[in-house]
Amino acid sequence: MLLALAAFPLAFLAAAVAGGLLPVNRDWQEPGDGTTIYLRSNGIHVDIVMPARKQGLDWSEVVPPSDVADPPLPVRWYGFGAGERRVYLETPAWSDLSARTLWAALTGGERVLHVDQTAEPGIELRAIRLRPEEYRRLWAAIRADFDGRPRRIDHPGYGPDDAFYEGRGRASAIHTCNQWVADKLRLAGVRTSLWSPFPAGLLWRYREAGDQPG
Repeated sequence: MLLALAAFPLAFLAAAVAGGLLPVNRDWQEPGDGTTIYLRSNGIHVDIVMPARKQGLDWSEVVPPSDVADPPLPVRWYGFGAGERRVYLETPAWSDLSARTLWAALTGGERVLHVDQTAEPGIELRAIRLRPEEYRRLWAAIRADFDGRPRRIDHPGYGPDDAFYEGRGRASAIHTCNQWVADKLRLAGVRTSLWSPFPAGLLWRYREAGDQPG
C-alpha cells in the first residue's frame, strides 16, 4: 500500500510530461494575420486573455463592467480561468490552502469561472494569433461554460477588477484549471497539448508576447 501511494505522484508526473508532449490539432499553424489572444501564467495557473471587443463579439455584453468593484475604463481585455470552487473561493493565497480544499481539488468539485477586466493583458504572456473562425470558436467555447446566463457568485473577488461565476462541469486533478485552457484551445482548432495539468506542459508550445510567429 505504501509503495502504491508513493508511486502515484511519480506516475502522475510521468503522465503529465507525456500528455504535454503529445499534440492535438497537430496540423495547425499560426497565421500571419488575425486576432491575438494571450495565455497569462502566474506559474501555477493559466488564464486565457481575450480582447473585450473583436470581430463583432463583445464580452461586456456577457460580463458587464458593473459586475466588478472598480473596472478600468475603458476595459480592453478580459481574462478567463476556471477552477474548483473551494480552491478559488476559499484560497486567496496559497498559504490559505487547507487539507479539505486540497482534497476537493484532487478528487473533484464544482467548477467556477474567474473573470478579470483589465486595461492591459498583463505580464508573463504567451501570444497566439487566431484566424477569424478560430477566434469565434474560442469565444463560443468559453461562453458555453457560463452554462446559460452568467450567474455571478457572491464573493468579493481577489481585487477590484475581477469576479467569480457559476461554471459548467467539475474540476479535479485530471480536469485542472490548465487543462481547461488546453480544452478551449483544442475546441478552437489550435495545436495544443493532449493533457496538461501544469502550466509548463501547455505554455512551451507558444511564443512569448512580442515575438513574431515563425
